[in-house]
Amino acid sequence: MSIKVLAISDYREFHSVRPEAEIFIGLKKLGLDVHVMTYGDCEYAQIFKDAGIRLIDFHPQEKFNKVEQKFIRDTLEKEQYDIIHLFNSRAIIHGIRAAKGLKTKVVLYRGYSGNIHWYDPTAYLKFLHPRVDAIMCNSVGVEDIIRKQKMYNKQKAVTINKGHRTEWYSNVEPSDIRKEFNIPEDAFLLINVANNRRMKGIPYLLKAINELPEGLNIHLILLGKRMDDPENMEIINAGKYKDNIHLPGFRSDALSVVAASDVFVLPSIMGESITKSVIEAMSLQKAPIITDIAGNVELVVDGESGLVVPKKDHQALADAILRLYNDRSLTEKLALNAKKRIETELSTEETIKKVKELYEELLQS
Repeated sequence: MSIKVLAISDYREFHSVRPEAEIFIGLKKLGLDVHVMTYGDCEYAQIFKDAGIRLIDFHPQEKFNKVEQKFIRDTLEKEQYDIIHLFNSRAIIHGIRAAKGLKTKVVLYRGYSGNIHWYDPTAYLKFLHPRVDAIMCNSVGVEDIIRKQKMYNKQKAVTINKGHRTEWYSNVEPSDIRKEFNIPEDAFLLINVANNRRMKGIPYLLKAINELPEGLNIHLILLGKRMDDPENMEIINAGKYKDNIHLPGFRSDALSVVAASDVFVLPSIMGESITKSVIEAMSLQKAPIITDIAGNVELVVDGESGLVVPKKDHQALADAILRLYNDRSLTEKLALNAKKRIETELSTEETIKKVKELYEELLQS
């Protein structure tokens, strides 16, 4: 008998959910009986149906709602699922409660390496809840944080990266961002794609740019929301490269802008897992410069598929940028190896295989 699985998640944004959605399409192809509970009008709805996956048009709208919880409970009792796999906060809280007293194994997903503490009562509503049978962690860094929690079964956490396929990005054409912002065609173009939050460490990147020798043909694009906050603007305006730093804001064509750049820089200081924007840049064959925070540090082999620098060290970041600026052959080598690393170490096929193995192990225990 095949393993019967119910996944509950939000699949409305095609691009952002693709690595996750493809897991269940792959599991279906391997013979599992996969059902997905999500918004019926989501972009992936027809794709799931075409793959033979049953779609249940429902997703919790509130964190605590007995009616929504009962809907999930009724579905679990009727369908007798072996596994329920939960991916976001509302799904997790409702799904755990709905599975109370049932034989269904409860699997959670965790893609963020912070904010789980054994002394926080709210943690026991989700990731530290005793009803949870396994937590699929998107990086070793996430797994380590969960395993460090006191009064918790540390065997529940297992690292399974959300894989990608580089062919997803094969049709991405470089944008005309250089022409749009009067950036010279021969400029060494750095890019960061993020919504500006403290954890992203953008001030350290801007300080790194200010440390570069004057007069270099280097430009930086900060793509995302709130990049023009007062702290960032103060650093930009105090530097000698203020005219070479561009803030387009949020762009729906972010991948095309990345494709038009030379190097992707992510100066994060905490809280990431394996950042999707870096994976995308590597899949587009762009050399990454990242910091050594938990999670992301697993993504890049320093000096082989990118450069890794200490977090909160703007001088080290400046040195890495200057190194690639002065050695374009190294930049090209790192870019090529970055794409190969995604294909070999973070493939969707490997993810599907490991998730199936996790399910089988849980049902044998």
